[in-house]
Amino acid sequence: MSAFYQQARFLQSATTTDTLPPELGFEVAFAGRSNSGKSSTLNRLCQQKSLARTSKTPGRTQLINFFSLADGKYLVDLPGYGYAKVPEKVKLKWQQFIESYLTQRFTLCGLVIVMDIRRPMQEHDLNMLAWADSRNLAVHIVLNKSDKLKHGQAKTSLLKAQQQLKKYNNATSVQIFSAIKGTGLKELWAQLDIWLQPQNNE
Repeated sequence: MSAFYQQARFLQSATTTDTLPPELGFEVAFAGRSNSGKSSTLNRLCQQKSLARTSKTPGRTQLINFFSLADGKYLVDLPGYGYAKVPEKVKLKWQQFIESYLTQRFTLCGLVIVMDIRRPMQEHDLNMLAWADSRNLAVHIVLNKSDKLKHGQAKTSLLKAQQQLKKYNNATSVQIFSAIKGTGLKELWAQLDIWLQPQNNE
């Protein structure tokens, strides 16, 4: 299971719909607020320190980055939302590009939303959930930075998130995670396997 994701390699970046790679195979996109630790989550997932670029300044990633796996499978790193200190015109351009990708990409089979477990379900997160629900797109929520909380606090946050998700119709799941310690890594691998390697789950 881990070996499959360790094969991840940077494929290309896209800045417009015209620069997206051909739609082949299946792909899972990763979204999240700019300070949620999304890039660190991808790096831990693939057990590579610098696969996805991390920055001390949230919101630096302005591209859609594609990482190739074996057998025509891909991981996709979307620009962070909700925090980046950039002009409104630039934010609007990002938003339109991301919406276009999420709406028109028929090879997209799942969406992982990374949230800071201490501040989950913020406005932009809820907007993303509502959009995915309207598109009937499966969502898996990763409550990252669980190492910042005591076990009981993390469990409480998980239970609260599970309650909030009951109002959505599409397939939605949630887990505790720590990109620093690797907590929940096997659970995340298992969820991605369901989307990207369904033949292994029959």
